[in-house]
Amino acid sequence: MPTHQSIQSFFAARTFALIGVSRTKNKFGNNILKELTAKGLKIYPVHPLLTEIEGIKCHATLNAIPEPIEAAIIVVHPSKAAEAVRRAHQAGIRKIWLQQGAASPEALEYGRQNDLEIIHGECIMMFAEPVQSIHKFHRWVWKVIGKYPR
Repeated sequence: MPTHQSIQSFFAARTFALIGVSRTKNKFGNNILKELTAKGLKIYPVHPLLTEIEGIKCHATLNAIPEPIEAAIIVVHPSKAAEAVRRAHQAGIRKIWLQQGAASPEALEYGRQNDLEIIHGECIMMFAEPVQSIHKFHRWVWKVIGKYPR
């Protein structure tokens, strides 16, 4: 379980790569892009086939991003998570958020072996301030039942 400190450290980053945006508009990665961009975070979406998503330039690879990236948000199927974590690490990214449902044992083991700061098992929308809508309710429930990180 991540700590409040590890979550604060993740959000202290100035630049974020988002791996897992989709051509399908209503996918969760696209929602994360819209919400976090609206909250003022500098997000660089990464997709090998898209040139633009939600009006934002999309990059084919992490290395195509024009500035250093401090953190990565990964929203992919667990079968692709280890490769995404490996590529983020190879690009010099040490802070990684594996969106709830994206983690795999291989991705987590790679992170442990390479001393990466990986947050997993949590929905990033419950922590990106200001938290709104259903995510705010979800956070409240987790606090009540004791599952919210301390």
